[in-house]
Amino acid sequence: MDIFYKTKYNSPFGKISLVSDGENLIGLYFEDRKTYFKKENILLKENDNLSIFSLVKNWLDDYFNQKKPNISKIPLRFINATDFQKNVWEIISKIPYSKVATYKDVTNELIKKTGIIKMSNQAVAGAISKNPILIVIPCHRVIATNGSLKGYVAGLDIKEKLLKIENYNSSSSINESHPASCISSRYE
Repeated sequence: MDIFYKTKYNSPFGKISLVSDGENLIGLYFEDRKTYFKKENILLKENDNLSIFSLVKNWLDDYFNQKKPNISKIPLRFINATDFQKNVWEIISKIPYSKVATYKDVTNELIKKTGIIKMSNQAVAGAISKNPILIVIPCHRVIATNGSLKGYVAGLDIKEKLLKIENYNSSSSINESHPASCISSRYE
């Protein structure tokens, strides 16, 4: 049985659990909401003193204070994840603060990355929904092609609040608010 560490963070939207292997962030989810963080065959021990938790709490403070923190400073580790899921999460981690991308945008980026010719938007949406590190891996920035908010494991109300923190303007046209190139162009 693997031993991991857990602490809490009080966000404006409720308590958030942070989970670490001691060095990396492996889980971040809202306590009273659904999560896909896998808790089977692991032992979670409370520990508020890990440096990774201090780093993530400072990052979250900056995020909730609209300081646009950079996720590259947080060491991440995905446990119990497929290569497909990891590829999807890597792509969505590149969606810039206050920007959004559609599920189709993410699928197209994945096609470019993997060379797979045909891929289902539903498969990509399924991988996005299994993201174990909410907010830091910004799956809340992925929206439907028509601009509507769809699916968020912590609830659409939280997704909407996170996008409001980032000053995302859902009333702008689809092309203005999330150009298909926003994912790759910023990081190439």
